[in-house]
Amino acid sequence: MAFRLIPKEERFYDDFEALASEICRGARLLQTMMEPERPIWDKAEEIKEVEHKCDFLTHEIIRRLHRTFVTPLDREDIYELAKTLDDVMDAIDASAAMINLYRIQNVRPRARELVRTIVESADQIVHGVRALDKRDGVAVAAVEINRLENEADRIHQEAVRTLFEDVQDPIVIMKWKEILDILEEATDRCEDVANVLEGVVVKHG
Repeated sequence: MAFRLIPKEERFYDDFEALASEICRGARLLQTMMEPERPIWDKAEEIKEVEHKCDFLTHEIIRRLHRTFVTPLDREDIYELAKTLDDVMDAIDASAAMINLYRIQNVRPRARELVRTIVESADQIVHGVRALDKRDGVAVAAVEINRLENEADRIHQEAVRTLFEDVQDPIVIMKWKEILDILEEATDRCEDVANVLEGVVVKHG
């Protein structure tokens, strides 16, 4: 067995788990925000706090990366995973901020469905990140995230179609189209995380 004079810094795994858990919290806050007929606008502030915490955790990962000699994963993989995780929370935050900014009065049902896929994808991100150390179970989570992203594409298309069918006011259409797009983008960002996780397994598995 090879002896390492400088041990690997394994704390990166804990950092990724903490970041994934915050994403889950942000996704559930967005779901709570969108549950009533009229969204709870104030939840946007709570989600913004989670987004700030994710930024802090991401910066901590990158700072540790710069001062660590031996890392448990390739440096570019650590950086990319931190970045893609942070991008998920950014999209969740942007969705909540838009709903608050536009003072949306009535939640469209397909929007709730998109939020559900975000929450389920966030749960799978947690499973995938927790499995990363042993590389066992990562692929299962990644496949499920990919499936959810495909489902979100279908929901988004249906949501946009019914939006144009049901709503006459062009301003309302514009606002909701933007919100639906950013909700769907959040699932795309989840898929980016899944792709990074799969890449790590292929490389180090």
